[in-house]
Amino acid sequence: MASNSHIILSNAIKFLLPSLRKVPSSRMPFQRRFHSFRCSSQTQTPANSLQLPATGFTWDDVLQISPSEHNSSDLSGYFEKIRLCNRNIEKQCEFIPFIIEEQIVGYIHNGFAELLRSFQDVFLFLQDGSCNGPFGRQITLQPMLNMPEDRTSAVGNVIRCLGEEVIPGIRNELYPVTPSFGLREIFSLERAAAPYFGIKAYGVHMNGYVEKDGQRFLWVGKRSQVKQTFPGMLDHLVAGGLPHGIACGENLMKECKEEAGIPRFISKEAVPVGAISYMDIDGYRFKRDVLFCYDLKLPEDFIPTNQDGEVESFKLIPVLHIANIIRTTQFFKPNCSIVIIDFLFRHGYIHPEDAGYLKLLQSLRSGDCS
Repeated sequence: MASNSHIILSNAIKFLLPSLRKVPSSRMPFQRRFHSFRCSSQTQTPANSLQLPATGFTWDDVLQISPSEHNSSDLSGYFEKIRLCNRNIEKQCEFIPFIIEEQIVGYIHNGFAELLRSFQDVFLFLQDGSCNGPFGRQITLQPMLNMPEDRTSAVGNVIRCLGEEVIPGIRNELYPVTPSFGLREIFSLERAAAPYFGIKAYGVHMNGYVEKDGQRFLWVGKRSQVKQTFPGMLDHLVAGGLPHGIACGENLMKECKEEAGIPRFISKEAVPVGAISYMDIDGYRFKRDVLFCYDLKLPEDFIPTNQDGEVESFKLIPVLHIANIIRTTQFFKPNCSIVIIDFLFRHGYIHPEDAGYLKLLQSLRSGDCS
């Protein structure tokens, strides 16, 4: 016979599931605000509200985009791609700080928090009057969960109980939970659950380029149609999340082998060139991502071959052509567009004379880049 807690949880899921599945349609300008969220008294939705793209396009559609179709100094198309990764930031006020060891490690939506109330042996809900710290209302873990492995196990059990109906795409891959990169790991969390707990997630993204006949080209991949996320869309050559227990450089070489068949003697030459960040709210999910960017100059005769079934095919395309594809279409996976825009800055394809240059440059780090 089902326990009372499971009956309560089942009823809560039935009541809240429509909200969990709801995808917000409004798009707002992004802003930096991490510790104290306030609702704006007014919200605005741009008339040309951005929509996530359909994925039913072919390489022929991609290659038909003319590299000289638009003025190269017009940065408006790039700003649209930034906004696609920084949606609904005015809704930060709907999220409650997730505090462990007196540090903010994430943000949890009010609605998702109601589901977590069924697990009072794991989560502790503190209201304004009972909080001694500076954060006010907050969610934390029970004091008895004072070791990283205990926290990982307890929260993992909650995620398994909630299941795919609430948290789709569970991969049994752990992400580190930490206030900032390089700090001690407080516990580890299922990758698919990361945005539901609003933790910072880190990744490695690499542009692979070729120089020949005085021109620079980028290798571009088309994602498999059976990928759980963004099937059929365009990617730069290599990318992957940064899981628990692996360094950035080692993870990049692993992804290079799996995604593009790049041997270690080549991938070890990849150059770390910085990081980008963004904050995106989609229903109960709050993505706070930081992507470490790399460049790799490849031999002219190198041909990438996918090893893990996640990439359908590759094309070598001139950088100026790719720049116009990003400006004028939504063929690229949104965060890959930002990584390539960063490449365009660093390699001199976007110029200080272009209106909005500094604003666009700053917007590549719209999230908490720490």
